[in-house]
Amino acid sequence: MSTTPTTTTPPFHGYLPVREDWLARRREDILEPGLPIVDPHHHLWERPGWRYLLPELLADTGSGHNIVATVFVQCRAMYRADGPAELKPLGETEFVNGVAAMSASGGYGATRVCAGIVGHADLALGARVQDVLEAHLRVAGERFRGIRHISAWDTDTSVLNPNYQVPQGLMHSTAFRDGFARLSKLGLSFDAWLYHPQIGELEALARAFPETAIVLDHVGGPLHIGAYAGKQAEVLARWRPAMQALAACPNVHVKLGGLGMRIGGFTFHEQAEPPSSEALAAAWKPYMETCIEAFGASRCMFESNFPVDKGSYAYPEFWNACKRLAQGASAAEKADLFSGTATRFYRLAS
Repeated sequence: MSTTPTTTTPPFHGYLPVREDWLARRREDILEPGLPIVDPHHHLWERPGWRYLLPELLADTGSGHNIVATVFVQCRAMYRADGPAELKPLGETEFVNGVAAMSASGGYGATRVCAGIVGHADLALGARVQDVLEAHLRVAGERFRGIRHISAWDTDTSVLNPNYQVPQGLMHSTAFRDGFARLSKLGLSFDAWLYHPQIGELEALARAFPETAIVLDHVGGPLHIGAYAGKQAEVLARWRPAMQALAACPNVHVKLGGLGMRIGGFTFHEQAEPPSSEALAAAWKPYMETCIEAFGASRCMFESNFPVDKGSYAYPEFWNACKRLAQGASAAEKADLFSGTATRFYRLAS
């Protein structure tokens, strides 16, 4: 099979299609090309009409910015076809650890791809999830860093990803919390993916487990489609104080990105030309600035969320936009935002 990225990918569970020919219509000069970057959130998969494996990732990470390392985050890729349901996610960890080993050989460039791996285990298994977590650690060893158990739920079913059947109030359930309690004992962190009305639920979880390192993905999932369409001011007015309250939990970090998804409602993909980094920075400024002011640069990390966000903009323009947003930061703050925070949170070799 060819390793050339397809020109257009079909939408997958509401993801925006990637149009390589459209993305190629904008090429910007790389800002601060020497700045070291750890991309702490990307996926790898092969789905009908949509291949994003090591060659496709390297094409993006090698497009001009100084990407020194990456972190893979679970996406239901390469699950085992057989065996107990709770162990099927181990197939993803096995697959990604193999990609990481390829990269670590030095034969694929200087970027340490998948230096950290975030997998999935069903925390609602309660105490029984211990065996699953230990199995992940046996598979990937020092690269395995944490678990993501998606909890995104809303009364408006049009915003939901049908690939993830999430019950209401998952993070409050006794079984989930019994499983969650196992993470810190094994030195594992938790990636939280939810929608902005649920941020208070994550705050309650973080306060109940102050010893567990948590990172909130995609600036807390502000919704601007479906029942939330046309209500940007209302959403921001609810999202901002919730994020400020969450920031009072010292064990919580936040990823700055993920705003190219359909649910963000920015409609970059509907424009005749792909957006410039200036346009991206201007659109995202209220969210990024709020997070950095509330959490501090030492608990914030820019993330690409590729290839999901690739339906809205290209990799070089994304990182240019982040660099524009960080123009007023000190050298130490900039180092944290682009590499330091991610390196510390995921315990990557520096």
